[in-house]
Amino acid sequence: MIETNQVLALASDHAGFELKQIVKDYLKKKGYRTHDFGAHSGESSDYPDYVHPLAHAIGRGDFSYGIILCGSGNGVNITANKHPHIRSALSWIPEIAALARMHNNANVLALPARFVTEEVAMKIVDAFLETPFEGGRHQKRVDKISCDTNDC
Repeated sequence: MIETNQVLALASDHAGFELKQIVKDYLKKKGYRTHDFGAHSGESSDYPDYVHPLAHAIGRGDFSYGIILCGSGNGVNITANKHPHIRSALSWIPEIAALARMHNNANVLALPARFVTEEVAMKIVDAFLETPFEGGRHQKRVDKISCDTNDC
């Protein structure tokens, strides 16, 4: 479970901007604070300009969790996962988000803004926020994800 004392990092491009605003309002109603890395409008923009700073901030420990959005969710997800210590999961149904938290200890949720309704998006966000990491046998696997050395 992600506690409400956490500040959640948010980022999107123009295609995810509208849904990001809805997610931000939803999170506020649930008691979360957010830090919005952009985009700050629906004007055409490039998702790496916002996702790279978010991923750097999470990697440094400034934030523990993030939610990122673009049209398909693929671009933001690929970009975030280029960073050490980021485990971003593209989720289009709540069950994927829950499994990403339970088994992969995902710290970033990627949403495909053009492919989920607002209602489904909030259910996905809830699954991400409410599902704890199981640890145990999954921790061993998560420990093998980062490729910080030449051993990969």
